[in-house]
Amino acid sequence: MVTARITVNGKEAPIAPAAPHTTVLDFLRERGLTGTKEGCAEGECGACSVLVARPGVNKPTDWVPVNACLVPVAALDGQEVVTSEGLATVEAPGTPPVLHPVQEEMAVRGGSQCGYCTPGFVCSMAAEYYRPDRCAHADRGPDATAGADDGDSGDSGDAEHGPNGFDLHALSGNLCRCTGYRPIRDAAFAVGTPADEDPLARRREQDPPAPVATEYRQDDSAFLRRSTLAETLRLLRERPDAVVVAGSTDWGVEVNIRSRRADCVVAVDRLPELRDLRVESDHVEIGAALTLTEIERRLDGTVPLLAQLFPQFASRLIRNGATLGGNLGTGSPIGDSPPVLLALEASLVLADADGEREVPLADYFTGYRQSVRRPGELIRAVRVPLPLSPVTAFHKIAKRRFDDISSVAVAFALDVEGGTVRKARIGLGGVAATPVRALATEAALEGRPWTTGTAEAAAEVLRGEGTPMSDHRASARYRAAMLGQSLLKLYAQTTEAVPS
Repeated sequence: MVTARITVNGKEAPIAPAAPHTTVLDFLRERGLTGTKEGCAEGECGACSVLVARPGVNKPTDWVPVNACLVPVAALDGQEVVTSEGLATVEAPGTPPVLHPVQEEMAVRGGSQCGYCTPGFVCSMAAEYYRPDRCAHADRGPDATAGADDGDSGDSGDAEHGPNGFDLHALSGNLCRCTGYRPIRDAAFAVGTPADEDPLARRREQDPPAPVATEYRQDDSAFLRRSTLAETLRLLRERPDAVVVAGSTDWGVEVNIRSRRADCVVAVDRLPELRDLRVESDHVEIGAALTLTEIERRLDGTVPLLAQLFPQFASRLIRNGATLGGNLGTGSPIGDSPPVLLALEASLVLADADGEREVPLADYFTGYRQSVRRPGELIRAVRVPLPLSPVTAFHKIAKRRFDDISSVAVAFALDVEGGTVRKARIGLGGVAATPVRALATEAALEGRPWTTGTAEAAAEVLRGEGTPMSDHRASARYRAAMLGQSLLKLYAQTTEAVPS
């Protein structure tokens, strides 16, 4: 067995003697890299974010920020990690480190007060600093926000995008409780483009570390990664009790908050057979282990309903690890992707050691966190049929605009021709034990004119769909009311765009 190793700030180190469930956060802190902090231990605050070298979209390698509190360190066997300490450079032995440009801007613009969250902000900001398409769209340098103190983010920016191409949503998973976000925004909008000699910028031009097979064991616990899908499926046949992980954004919370442990964890996030994305003549096939960020950037708006989903799905830090396979595999009734995929009439390709089968997503869920997936079976891909319905919307009702759990989620996909609804597909989340299709509402719409009267009548039907319950997020009555309001909102937003 090859010793599991990880490269941190350019230095390789063995993962042992860490237990298989040890997070990257705890691994780093035990080695003195205490810039990485634990704030929430469930991926909500970003104090733990670090950079990982991953396959790039526009370059061979992207620097991707992830929540170190959720990822098992064994999952990064053979991979490269950069922490906040690794961003600064030492030009000569015995001299003080030279701050990285994002560190410098955070310092001079007052972006740090108590400093607890600052290293996490710096790592997320550095990832956006190195994003190739940001650099391509940057139109000004470090003085881009000279008027920011007066509330002006620059001529070519807006409230959420700087004139230097910086997208503030890159920081949506990072929380600050004392400084306030204005100076942090000023720092983000002030950074320029990486210098030619910047070592992390140059690293993007080289291939990322190749996935390695991992067999990391300690006592009676094991973290395993196979090289191919076939090997993984044979392993799952032998170990049907294994916990399957990709980004660990769900399992990491179980480990941290509920102290769950598994005898065997099997990683599928780097399997090439689960990381393909193809646009065919009659469908789009999305690999189950592609992260939501990768899907968003590769599709680039090809599926508009998915494009509406992504910014509302948790935070960028979570989307950098979360996968469609994981979101569907958990079977949660409040997952954000199932309503959208139900409206898109998606199907799942399920694979086991005996072969594959395709199951419509509408037939996949059988009960609370239950599905037709058999022991030893994986979600290999999601298929979305083409052509797409032209009238689509995703409405997420939650207490916060971003980075929150849905109280209700509604996805619409309508074909409206000649002023008549020819086809309607509506997916719902948060109103039943499983994600569901609003079949009665679909029937109330199809074949009828797309008018105020039809929308109001169908909205009344939609209020009665599902079996909503009352909990700390919302009452059953509120959830039902929001269902109907969602359809009225769709009508109001789309009638002007629908050809008569």
